[in-house]
Amino acid sequence: MTRTIAIALLLTLGTAAEAQAPAELKQQVRAWRTAHEKEVVGELAGLLALRNVASDRADIQRNADHLLGLLRKRGFQARLLTAGDSPPAVYGELPSPGAKHTVVFYAHYDGQPADPADWGGADPWKPVLRAGGPDSGEIPLGSSPLDPEARLYARSASDDKGPIVAMLAALDALRAAGVKPSVNIKMFLEGEEEAGSTHLTSIVREHRDLLAADAWILADGPVHQTRKLQVVFGARGVMGLELTTYGPARALHSGHYGNWAPNPAALLVELLAGLRGPDGEIRIAGFGDEVRPLTESEKAATAAMPPVEEELRNELALAWTEGGERLLDSVMRPALNVRGLQSAQVGAGARNAIPTEATASIDFRLVPDQTPAKVRERTETHIRSLGFHVVHDVPDAETRRKHPRVVRLQWEDGYAAARTSMDLPVSRAVVRAIDGMLGEPALRVPMLGGSVPISMFVDTLNVPVITMPIVNHDNNQHAAHENLRLQNLWDGIEVFAALFAGLDW
Repeated sequence: MTRTIAIALLLTLGTAAEAQAPAELKQQVRAWRTAHEKEVVGELAGLLALRNVASDRADIQRNADHLLGLLRKRGFQARLLTAGDSPPAVYGELPSPGAKHTVVFYAHYDGQPADPADWGGADPWKPVLRAGGPDSGEIPLGSSPLDPEARLYARSASDDKGPIVAMLAALDALRAAGVKPSVNIKMFLEGEEEAGSTHLTSIVREHRDLLAADAWILADGPVHQTRKLQVVFGARGVMGLELTTYGPARALHSGHYGNWAPNPAALLVELLAGLRGPDGEIRIAGFGDEVRPLTESEKAATAAMPPVEEELRNELALAWTEGGERLLDSVMRPALNVRGLQSAQVGAGARNAIPTEATASIDFRLVPDQTPAKVRERTETHIRSLGFHVVHDVPDAETRRKHPRVVRLQWEDGYAAARTSMDLPVSRAVVRAIDGMLGEPALRVPMLGGSVPISMFVDTLNVPVITMPIVNHDNNQHAAHENLRLQNLWDGIEVFAALFAGLDW
């Protein structure tokens, strides 16, 4: 559809949103969704059926082409954006005549790798609708009406294809109701977020003029553990690190050489204990020196969050929690997570031998104003202070003979955290629109615990970024049996309709 046709179509929608009460809009959107829920789930299932691991360019291209079609179906002027050899980002514009502001809505369409063995032998990219848990009964995808507690299982159902379809369905519902968007809408759908957004900064810089806007709204992350919707004003940054320690050049009999030949697994455990305390305390000297304190508004919002800790401890069979504080208070601080350990074999495959090397994979969660460069500098300095010789390539035999404790560090690029002020006019407008749709205050969260590349948009475009999560908190994202609860999809359609039609500042 040409830009002229798209504008003409929007002109026919009138200005009903300006005079329309949020309750009336909610009723209209819900009525449309109820009548079209089978089609909405079918559109999402079609998108989920496309494999979407960022490293497979052919699969990513198929996803991008499919999304172009979905945007153009709604009247968007849509194209693919690249920079160098990057996977394509999907971009679309939908102007609204008379609108004073432009907002970019972001989501990502790539997903984490998935192993069918972890999914009970099922294909992770074959969407299945179930009554509840992964072992519950299957519901035909063409069914209607649908139980709102039913869940759609597939890789990226919640992270992040579900929100994409919720946004598109919201536009369909507004069009059916004759409601014009209150802002010019741009969409930016990234294709390598789960691979670290390596090319994102380059894409944004190269297409800076095209992506110009008054604000960005990110459709990523889960709702609160109480199932309440939350407006999130930031996200922690992330940086990954692989650490490898070395022992003998070949595996040695633990009886003949134990207590004599250094054990790399033991060295690695010692190193990790030097980085992280038992309560989660980061022991790296100066690690928190750059941390920006919370504002009074952020402190008040954090204190107002409903308690979830006791229920979560019961659900997760936890006798204790690190730090002994509330969950959101923990999220406001930097973190060091050990995400994996590997050295030789365990269980039936274990041997009485000293292994040749051991590897740990860790991730740092950063908060404003920490930077990946400073984290790397402080971490390497601290590791050296623990008596380790740091290398970044596989050490040769001479290096291993010369230095008693050798560790290889392999850094991921990572990105910084970002936090938008909750007191900006656009921040208040977003909260006002969501509260109006809900009929009650949404939760205000200064910063999401997970990581989203918000800082890349903030630093490159100098624009405020706000996140509107819609998916269920127990969605198993990044893990087996990822799912999207249908009620969260239905709520998301209403939320995005409120943002499209009700933003005014």
